Amino acid sequence: MMKALKEWATVVKALENGNQTVLLRKGGILETESGFRVEATKFALFPTFEHQDNASLKSQYYGYLADVREDKPREGYNRITSIAQVVEERDISSIEKIEQLSPFHIWSDSYIVERMNWMPSKPMKAVFLKVFKIAETEVPVLPDYHGCKSWIELNVNSESGQSVLSDAELQQQLEEFRRIVN
Repeated sequence: MMKALKEWATVVKALENGNQTVLLRKGGILETESGFRVEATKFALFPTFEHQDNASLKSQYYGYLADVREDKPREGYNRITSIAQVVEERDISSIEKIEQLSPFHIWSDSYIVERMNWMPSKPMKAVFLKVFKIAETEVPVLPDYHGCKSWIELNVNSESGQSVLSDAELQQQLEEFRRIVN
């Protein structure tokens, strides 16, 4: 068994293409008490298809949403195509720092403001990831996977796969991330 993080399919696509390295999370509706917590330092990315729309994305990534809507897994199943490793995480309350992280993600400014305003007393968790493409694994979608929760348990191989970004690219982005959040 391996932990898996439920994340928009468009974001998973961006992570796998190297267009995103940072997740900004506050938690799901079922996590209002605790907020978002990193439950594993290495985990599968479980694409979800609810709640995402063009208004939540920067315009240059609208095509990702169209692609994932067109290429959904067959009914009752999902496809796991990547593993992520947490490189660094920070709690951030400053909207200025969140705005400076814009180059690290595909979300629109309006969506980020909406997320910051939800549970305003809780900080945003910024999680810098190293992402690995793996051989596609089809998994059945179990009833336990439904609902607005971030983490689930999957029966998938935890192979490392191929890093999406080179070590040099990742290091350069990590240094910029650290400069912003520290």
